Amino acid sequence: MDFFDHQNIFFYVWEYPVSYLEFFGMLSGVIAIMLSAFAHTWNWIIGIVNVVLSFVLFYQVQLYPDMFLMIFFLVTNILGWWRWTHPKAGEEDSKHELKIGTLTGRQLVGGCVAGLAGTLVLGTFAGNLHEILPKFFALPSAYPYLDSFVTVMSIIGTFYAIQKKIECWIIWLIVDLLATYLYFMRDIRLYALLYFAYFLIAAFALYNWMKTYRSYQREQQYS
Repeated sequence: MDFFDHQNIFFYVWEYPVSYLEFFGMLSGVIAIMLSAFAHTWNWIIGIVNVVLSFVLFYQVQLYPDMFLMIFFLVTNILGWWRWTHPKAGEEDSKHELKIGTLTGRQLVGGCVAGLAGTLVLGTFAGNLHEILPKFFALPSAYPYLDSFVTVMSIIGTFYAIQKKIECWIIWLIVDLLATYLYFMRDIRLYALLYFAYFLIAAFALYNWMKTYRSYQREQQYS
Protein backbone atom coordinates (compact mmCIF):
# COMPACT_ATOMS: atom_id res chain seq x y z
CA MET A 1 0.00 0.00 0.00
CA ASP A 2 1.41 3.40 -1.01
CA PHE A 3 0.02 5.96 1.42
CA PHE A 4 1.28 8.85 -0.73
CA ASP A 5 -0.42 7.68 -3.95
CA HIS A 6 -3.50 9.78 -4.74
CA GLN A 7 -4.99 6.74 -6.49
CA ASN A 8 -4.82 4.62 -3.32
CA ILE A 9 -8.41 4.82 -2.03
CA PHE A 10 -9.24 4.93 1.69
CA PHE A 11 -13.05 5.04 1.39
CA TYR A 12 -15.88 6.37 -0.79
CA VAL A 13 -18.29 9.24 -0.10
CA TRP A 14 -21.35 9.05 -2.39
CA GLU A 15 -19.22 7.22 -4.96
CA TYR A 16 -16.44 9.81 -4.72
CA PRO A 17 -13.11 8.04 -3.99
CA VAL A 18 -11.21 9.52 -1.05
CA SER A 19 -7.52 8.65 -0.92
CA TYR A 20 -5.51 8.24 2.27
CA LEU A 21 -3.48 11.23 1.16
CA GLU A 22 -6.49 13.50 0.66
CA PHE A 23 -8.24 12.43 3.86
CA PHE A 24 -5.32 12.90 6.24
CA GLY A 25 -4.32 16.10 4.48
CA MET A 26 -7.83 17.38 5.08
CA LEU A 27 -7.89 16.23 8.71
CA SER A 28 -4.58 17.85 9.63
CA GLY A 29 -5.66 21.04 7.85
CA VAL A 30 -8.91 21.31 9.80
CA ILE A 31 -7.16 20.77 13.12
CA ALA A 32 -4.50 23.37 12.29
CA ILE A 33 -6.92 26.10 11.26
CA MET A 34 -9.23 25.47 14.22
CA LEU A 35 -6.26 25.95 16.55
CA SER A 36 -5.36 29.11 14.61
CA ALA A 37 -8.89 30.49 15.02
CA PHE A 38 -8.35 30.34 18.79
CA ALA A 39 -4.83 31.80 18.39
CA HIS A 40 -3.27 28.57 19.70
CA THR A 41 0.44 28.18 18.89
CA TRP A 42 0.12 24.45 18.09
CA ASN A 43 -1.61 25.37 14.83
CA TRP A 44 1.85 25.87 13.31
CA ILE A 45 3.07 22.40 14.33
CA ILE A 46 0.01 20.54 12.99
CA GLY A 47 0.24 22.75 9.90
CA ILE A 48 3.57 21.14 8.98
CA VAL A 49 1.85 17.75 8.62
CA ASN A 50 -0.78 19.32 6.37
CA VAL A 51 1.90 20.98 4.25
CA VAL A 52 3.77 17.75 3.52
CA LEU A 53 0.65 15.81 2.54
CA SER A 54 -0.71 18.66 0.42
CA PHE A 55 2.58 19.05 -1.46
CA VAL A 56 2.42 15.45 -2.65
CA LEU A 57 -1.27 15.69 -3.57
CA PHE A 58 -0.98 18.93 -5.56
CA TYR A 59 1.92 17.52 -7.60
CA GLN A 60 -0.22 14.56 -8.62
CA VAL A 61 -3.18 16.71 -9.77
CA GLN A 62 -1.01 19.29 -11.61
CA LEU A 63 -1.71 22.26 -9.31
CA TYR A 64 1.90 23.36 -9.50
CA PRO A 65 1.64 26.86 -7.96
CA ASP A 66 -0.13 25.32 -4.96
CA MET A 67 2.60 22.69 -4.79
CA PHE A 68 5.31 25.35 -4.63
CA LEU A 69 3.24 27.19 -2.04
CA MET A 70 3.62 24.24 0.32
CA ILE A 71 7.40 24.78 0.43
CA PHE A 72 6.76 28.34 1.55
CA PHE A 73 4.24 27.11 4.14
CA LEU A 74 6.78 24.69 5.59
CA VAL A 75 9.12 27.58 6.33
CA THR A 76 6.38 29.93 7.56
CA ASN A 77 4.92 27.34 9.93
CA ILE A 78 8.30 27.24 11.65
CA LEU A 79 8.61 31.04 11.60
CA GLY A 80 5.03 31.49 12.83
CA TRP A 81 5.56 29.22 15.81
CA TRP A 82 8.72 31.10 16.74
CA ARG A 83 7.18 34.57 16.28
CA TRP A 84 4.08 33.77 18.36
CA THR A 85 6.04 32.19 21.18
CA HIS A 86 8.90 34.74 21.26
CA PRO A 87 7.28 38.20 21.13
CA LYS A 88 9.34 41.35 21.40
CA ALA A 89 9.11 43.66 24.40
CA GLY A 90 5.70 45.34 24.55
CA GLU A 91 4.05 42.81 22.20
CA GLU A 92 3.14 40.24 24.86
CA ASP A 93 -0.38 39.26 25.86
CA SER A 94 -1.38 37.74 29.19
CA LYS A 95 -0.04 34.32 28.07
CA HIS A 96 3.35 35.87 27.18
CA GLU A 97 2.63 35.30 23.49
CA LEU A 98 2.38 37.73 20.59
CA LYS A 99 -0.60 40.10 20.79
CA ILE A 100 -3.24 40.33 18.04
CA GLY A 101 -2.90 43.59 16.09
CA THR A 102 -3.98 45.43 12.92
CA LEU A 103 -2.24 46.63 9.76
CA THR A 104 -1.46 50.23 8.94
CA GLY A 105 -3.03 51.72 5.80
CA ARG A 106 0.35 51.64 4.06
CA GLN A 107 0.82 47.95 4.83
CA LEU A 108 -2.65 47.15 3.50
CA VAL A 109 -2.09 48.98 0.20
CA GLY A 110 1.33 47.36 -0.16
CA GLY A 111 -0.23 43.93 0.28
CA CYS A 112 -2.83 44.57 -2.43
CA VAL A 113 -0.22 45.81 -4.94
CA ALA A 114 2.06 42.87 -4.18
CA GLY A 115 -0.86 40.45 -4.60
CA LEU A 116 -1.78 41.71 -8.08
CA ALA A 117 1.82 41.89 -9.30
CA GLY A 118 2.65 38.47 -7.91
CA THR A 119 -0.41 36.91 -9.55
CA LEU A 120 0.59 38.25 -12.95
CA VAL A 121 4.18 37.03 -12.69
CA LEU A 122 3.43 33.61 -11.19
CA GLY A 123 0.43 33.02 -13.47
CA THR A 124 2.54 33.64 -16.57
CA PHE A 125 5.29 31.35 -15.25
CA ALA A 126 2.84 28.59 -14.29
CA GLY A 127 1.10 28.78 -17.66
CA ASN A 128 4.40 28.03 -19.41
CA LEU A 129 5.90 25.64 -16.87
CA HIS A 130 5.18 22.51 -18.94
CA GLU A 131 7.18 24.06 -21.81
CA ILE A 132 10.01 25.34 -19.63
CA LEU A 133 10.49 22.07 -17.70
CA PRO A 134 8.67 19.37 -19.71
CA LYS A 135 10.70 16.61 -18.08
CA PHE A 136 9.19 17.37 -14.68
CA PHE A 137 5.81 18.87 -15.67
CA ALA A 138 4.38 16.83 -18.51
CA LEU A 139 0.91 18.40 -18.34
CA PRO A 140 0.03 22.12 -18.47
CA SER A 141 -0.89 23.90 -15.25
CA ALA A 142 -4.63 23.96 -14.54
CA TYR A 143 -6.14 27.47 -14.12
CA PRO A 144 -2.69 29.15 -13.87
CA TYR A 145 -3.86 32.69 -13.00
CA LEU A 146 -6.63 31.74 -10.59
CA ASP A 147 -4.35 29.19 -8.94
CA SER A 148 -1.59 31.80 -8.80
CA PHE A 149 -3.88 34.37 -7.18
CA VAL A 150 -4.75 31.82 -4.49
CA THR A 151 -1.06 31.07 -4.06
CA VAL A 152 0.14 34.69 -3.87
CA MET A 153 -2.61 35.87 -1.55
CA SER A 154 -2.01 32.82 0.64
CA ILE A 155 1.60 33.93 0.99
CA ILE A 156 0.54 37.45 1.95
CA GLY A 157 -2.14 36.16 4.32
CA THR A 158 0.35 33.84 5.99
CA PHE A 159 2.85 36.68 6.43
CA TYR A 160 0.16 38.72 8.18
CA ALA A 161 -0.81 35.68 10.28
CA ILE A 162 2.79 35.29 11.45
CA GLN A 163 2.58 38.88 12.68
CA LYS A 164 -0.86 38.07 14.19
CA LYS A 165 -2.69 40.76 12.21
CA ILE A 166 -6.50 40.59 12.04
CA GLU A 167 -6.54 41.35 8.30
CA CYS A 168 -5.04 37.95 7.55
CA TRP A 169 -8.52 36.46 8.05
CA ILE A 170 -10.11 38.81 5.49
CA ILE A 171 -7.57 37.54 2.96
CA TRP A 172 -8.26 33.94 3.95
CA LEU A 173 -12.00 34.41 3.43
CA ILE A 174 -11.34 35.38 -0.21
CA VAL A 175 -8.67 32.73 -0.76
CA ASP A 176 -10.70 29.90 0.77
CA LEU A 177 -13.76 30.66 -1.34
CA LEU A 178 -11.73 30.68 -4.57
CA ALA A 179 -9.82 27.55 -3.54
CA THR A 180 -13.13 25.75 -2.91
CA TYR A 181 -14.10 26.38 -6.54
CA LEU A 182 -10.63 25.52 -7.86
CA TYR A 183 -10.33 22.16 -6.10
CA PHE A 184 -13.87 21.18 -6.99
CA MET A 185 -13.08 21.79 -10.66
CA ARG A 186 -9.92 19.66 -10.37
CA ASP A 187 -11.99 16.82 -8.89
CA ILE A 188 -10.36 16.74 -5.46
CA ARG A 189 -13.70 17.34 -3.84
CA LEU A 190 -12.75 16.52 -0.28
CA TYR A 191 -10.22 19.33 -0.45
CA ALA A 192 -12.95 21.55 -1.93
CA LEU A 193 -15.09 20.70 1.09
CA LEU A 194 -12.09 21.32 3.34
CA TYR A 195 -11.57 24.82 1.97
CA PHE A 196 -15.25 25.64 2.32
CA ALA A 197 -14.90 24.58 5.95
CA TYR A 198 -11.82 26.83 6.10
CA PHE A 199 -14.00 29.68 4.81
CA LEU A 200 -16.49 29.18 7.65
CA ILE A 201 -13.72 28.86 10.22
CA ALA A 202 -12.04 32.01 8.86
CA ALA A 203 -15.29 33.92 9.39
CA PHE A 204 -15.37 32.73 13.01
CA ALA A 205 -11.66 33.46 13.46
CA LEU A 206 -12.10 37.01 12.19
CA TYR A 207 -14.87 37.56 14.74
CA ASN A 208 -12.86 35.93 17.54
CA TRP A 209 -9.65 37.86 16.85
CA MET A 210 -11.54 41.15 16.61
CA LYS A 211 -13.19 40.44 19.96
CA THR A 212 -9.81 39.72 21.54
CA TYR A 213 -8.30 42.87 19.99
CA ARG A 214 -11.12 44.99 21.42
CA SER A 215 -10.50 43.46 24.84
CA TYR A 216 -6.88 44.72 24.62
CA GLN A 217 -8.18 48.20 23.88
CA ARG A 218 -10.59 48.11 26.84
CA GLU A 219 -7.76 46.96 29.13
CA GLN A 220 -5.63 49.90 27.98
CA GLN A 221 -8.49 52.33 28.63
CA TYR A 222 -8.91 51.17 32.22
CA SER A 223 -5.27 50.61 33.04
